[in-house]
Amino acid sequence: MCEKMDSNDFVSLGLPAPILDALRMAEYATPSPIQARTIPLLLAGKDVIAQAQTGTGKTAAFAIPFLSGLDLSLRPPQVKVLVLTPTRELAMQVAESFSKYGCQLRGLRVLPIYGGQDYGVQIQALKRGVHVVVGTPGRVMDHMRRGTLSLAHLSGVVLDEADEMLRMGFIDDVEWVLSQSPAQRQIALFSATMPAEIRRIASQYLRAPEQVIIENRATAAATIAQKAWVVAGMSKAEALSRMLETADSDGVIVFVKTRSGAIELADALLERGHSVAALNGDMNQKQREHTIERLKRGQIKVLVATDVAARGLDVDRLSHVINFDAPFDAETYVHRIGRTGRAGREGESILFVTHRERRLLQTIARTTRQPIALIHPPTVAEINRLRIARFQAQIGAAMASPEFSFFKELVASYRVENNCDEDDVAAAIAVMLQGERPLRMKKDRPENTEALFASSPGVAPDLRAAAPSVRYVIEVGREHGVSAGNIVGAIANETGLSGAAIGRIEIYPAHSTVDLPEGMPDNVLQHLQKVWVCERQLCIRRWEKQDAVHLQGAAGPPQAFSKKAAHFSPKRAKATHKRNKAPHKAPHKASQKASHKASKRTAAPQPRNVA
Repeated sequence: MCEKMDSNDFVSLGLPAPILDALRMAEYATPSPIQARTIPLLLAGKDVIAQAQTGTGKTAAFAIPFLSGLDLSLRPPQVKVLVLTPTRELAMQVAESFSKYGCQLRGLRVLPIYGGQDYGVQIQALKRGVHVVVGTPGRVMDHMRRGTLSLAHLSGVVLDEADEMLRMGFIDDVEWVLSQSPAQRQIALFSATMPAEIRRIASQYLRAPEQVIIENRATAAATIAQKAWVVAGMSKAEALSRMLETADSDGVIVFVKTRSGAIELADALLERGHSVAALNGDMNQKQREHTIERLKRGQIKVLVATDVAARGLDVDRLSHVINFDAPFDAETYVHRIGRTGRAGREGESILFVTHRERRLLQTIARTTRQPIALIHPPTVAEINRLRIARFQAQIGAAMASPEFSFFKELVASYRVENNCDEDDVAAAIAVMLQGERPLRMKKDRPENTEALFASSPGVAPDLRAAAPSVRYVIEVGREHGVSAGNIVGAIANETGLSGAAIGRIEIYPAHSTVDLPEGMPDNVLQHLQKVWVCERQLCIRRWEKQDAVHLQGAAGPPQAFSKKAAHFSPKRAKATHKRNKAPHKAPHKASQKASHKASKRTAAPQPRNVA
């Protein structure tokens, strides 16, 4: 994250003109502290150890200097820079940043590679040639073993969020990749903390590294109450509508990722009866000023905007900031929510996160040094109680109107002429005033989904997995080489469920059963259908009585696993799942056997079997 100011500090770093042009287009003018200290060292060819929190601008700190030294004249392009990241989301984000900072470099090719994406797409891109590869350790190893990724011409390696890769069990994979890379490559290691294992790797693989330590100063005002909703069982637009309806707010800004997303969400909220406008990046200055003025005057209550469109927005009356789409990093989050809670006034921020983005909660909690409370969207009963209370309040206000006496006489005259009951006439008038929008919402379907997901570290523990379990059958078993660690790793990594929420696992020759909390959302189960484990899709379905006969009749007794007895480690299981995740398109049988033997040599220890 670079500061946007009217200065030319990036020019003084000696960057090539195409990089400066790209930074100018992104309105980056002044380097952040980590960029100012790291870029000159990497440009000079030195190895670097940088200790800095997520959100301090570290991606630009390594992307800009490595892009500056790229030779794009070679045909076909060769992999010159490799970036290892702990998650697929971060891999995509970093690849996008490389493309943005290198948008003026003609012919630049950047490729993110990660588990869960078809191998064929990645292999074709690698065959055509790329300059920068950004990937997760497991998928990078797979391509290196297949011979589809060569590091022979590599000049730079970046270990992004090294402590996170250590925490997730990838550190052995990282060491293997480093051991296969050329001896003269340049290495930049970025980490928020420096545990002993990271220091050991730095001393073993980096050459006389320069160390850069940046103190994390990003924090949120104490007057801002931070909350989060883990998206489950309800559309985000519906959840947002309910929150807006129940919030005691003056003005609300809702952040989304794209301009089209801002317009679509604003239209959806308008249909639900909210006073809302979209702040679009395509608006001219006069339209923009008019929209902001309407918000300041209270003519609209909700403003939907992207980060770019909201740049420079300063409205004192904002009481709520809602991150409808999660930001890429913690610093952006702090900047967003800083638009409320000003001048000592109280404000509230709400963050929508998917199961895969839950890790962001931990980063934000560390960065802001404040707890984030997990919340539920208001229920139908709560919405209806509020609507009825507001309706009754409107009746009281109407009775105090100067026109009340006139309308009272008019209603009395109508009642006499038509021989109607007073209550009937009053109810008919209420229906007229309400219009097409019903006063009461329809009843919800039962929602247990919030109880499925345990709190992340640093997040207020008010939601715990406590639902009864339901048994499911999956289409992978002992003959496919599956283990309990594979199964738990797949489910935990793809859904965000904690290890404690996943129950008993029984492995049969061709199938397995797993107990999951009751109330699993349909969209989560549909996603699990397509998840690959040991070169098989899970094809998960609910267990039925006839399955008992079918499974028990299979050759050999099932292997039962207890996480407690096996000293189960969710971190190890997630790491195992990422290593063993198969492509959507199964490879040739010969390569399957070779890959299976190779994975056996490097696979992490599996949980102990308990009969």
